[in-house]
Amino acid sequence: MRRRAFTLVELLVSIAIIGILVGIIVPSAGMIRRESQNVKCMSNLRQDFVAIEAFRKVNQDRLPMCEFIPVVTDAGPSGGLPNLLKGYLPANSETWLCPADVVQDSLETGTSYMYLPGLLRYSPAVQVDVVTLLLTFQPGSMTPAQLARQKSDAEARIMTTFYEREAQTYPVLVDSADRHPRNGSMRNGIFLDGGVRAADQNGQGITAPSGRPELPGGPPNQEGE
Repeated sequence: MRRRAFTLVELLVSIAIIGILVGIIVPSAGMIRRESQNVKCMSNLRQDFVAIEAFRKVNQDRLPMCEFIPVVTDAGPSGGLPNLLKGYLPANSETWLCPADVVQDSLETGTSYMYLPGLLRYSPAVQVDVVTLLLTFQPGSMTPAQLARQKSDAEARIMTTFYEREAQTYPVLVDSADRHPRNGSMRNGIFLDGGVRAADQNGQGITAPSGRPELPGGPPNQEGE
């Protein structure tokens, strides 16, 4: 008995159905992959934050103070949070890398995340207070290394005070670039209260605060402005 072959109409209908199914499945697969990367990114941030908290426990609850992004050298990444916290979490741990990060320049730094306190410490409000403190020391009373230590300690104290006051506003660690397509922010961040959520790149959460009243410290005559 001969098997009936597909007619041209049936073949075209089958092709159309397959096309529709592919159009549904491919975007869905992409959405699933992006969501998986987003969940993994948030998990990475939580694990990195555990290392930050471990550092604070043995350093008078102060936040680490270092470059906001490691510097790329011929010998590999230098400085930055992964190297500072290598006693608590290996600098080459995969938790320092967002699974959605595919940019070579970013990957060469050894981390996909920006340490925001290391950036905000350069705010004029912070540096004015730091310089004011350093000027209280007699010239020649300390070596350059001791002065650098005093500067770092002062920055750590100021930024810790600021973050404890703004625990739910500014992320401690945040994606260094837009990597998570969605409505609103495309970056994840972890905050000092331990919460992981989208960080608002257009306002609070990523951009440095402007204006002295938003940062701790400063001469008394600034408070009434």
